[in-house]
Amino acid sequence: MNDGAAARAASHGAAGDPAIVVDRLERRFGDVRAVDGVSFEVHRGELFGLVGPDGAGKTTLLRMLAGVLRPDGGDARVGEASVVRDPEAVKHGIAYMSQRFGLYGDLTVRENLNFYADLYQVPQAERHGRLERLFHFSNLEPFQDRLAAQLSGGMKQKLGLSCALIHEPEILLLDEPTFGVDPVSRRDLWLIVHEMVARGVTAVVSTAYMDEAERFDRLAFLHEGRVLAIDTPTALQRAAAGTLVGVRVAHVREARRVLEGHPAARRVTAFGQMLHVGVRNAATDGPAVTRALREAGIEASDAAPLEPSMEDVFIATVDAA
Repeated sequence: MNDGAAARAASHGAAGDPAIVVDRLERRFGDVRAVDGVSFEVHRGELFGLVGPDGAGKTTLLRMLAGVLRPDGGDARVGEASVVRDPEAVKHGIAYMSQRFGLYGDLTVRENLNFYADLYQVPQAERHGRLERLFHFSNLEPFQDRLAAQLSGGMKQKLGLSCALIHEPEILLLDEPTFGVDPVSRRDLWLIVHEMVARGVTAVVSTAYMDEAERFDRLAFLHEGRVLAIDTPTALQRAAAGTLVGVRVAHVREARRVLEGHPAARRVTAFGQMLHVGVRNAATDGPAVTRALREAGIEASDAAPLEPSMEDVFIATVDAA
């Protein structure tokens, strides 16, 4: 977690009225519970993450928070409005960027921004300053006369985010904004989001990329429609400490087969010649892992504790659920 995120996370404990309150929210599609009794709060000015794989319920949850999908149970307050009682009121104070944001390919970058400024009734006197600021954030100024259809995928995402921000919302809901985006555009998108949060905007961002999880002030792990854990990235990693060991082996595939059936190994992942082995307790299970490999005739180093990545933390959290 970066210094700015750490400072914000520390300050949120004393924050007042939260920007978003989610209370036992549910949504079903046939027999599938896409969102299953989810509850959490998002503090004002916080960068909050919804982290989980495809099918975890992230998109469905954000669509309900944006007032575009009605819940089957529970409720949520976004700003001052209830998504059940007054979903239209929710839309006035937010910007919602779906995975397929509605850009107009036959309009230029500037024309798309002006179109959304018209939709959001941005005063003419304020438009020039807002456009210049968004151009600066997004690095789109050199392309302002290019048709949106001719932009790269990453540039389209940056334009979509800029259009969503043109009315300077208090709450930002972003559904996997960096999905399929090149590394440079991905970095630029995060810079825009962090800049808006630094200005006091509350942002809820979903992602399936575990390496992005450390960017959030706090995050919720979502899996099969349920929240498995909510905390700061640092606290989640600290809680998972001592549950991962690394062991270097000579024959990776054979070593994996040995450990996948061993009671001390909860999961086994190969990274080159190194195996990352999830365990209940590194101090007691680590030696058992090494012993099992050597007894099977596999050359192996002593198992050593590893600091878990956010992917390791998520998998461990799912295993423990």
